[in-house]
Amino acid sequence: MHCRISKERLDKLKLYAVKRQKTMTQIISDFIDNLPDNLEDKRLEVDKMIQG
Repeated sequence: MHCRISKERLDKLKLYAVKRQKTMTQIISDFIDNLPDNLEDKRLEVDKMIQG
């Protein structure tokens, strides 16, 4: 994967990874793994909550 981010964001990611004793790859993978599988389903859940 290639992506462009600012030096500040890269430094923030590195610091976060060090504090969690993980690699940056692990941090990014954990984030991706926690994304909802089906965004449309999540949208419907939010709509139902709003409509009461």
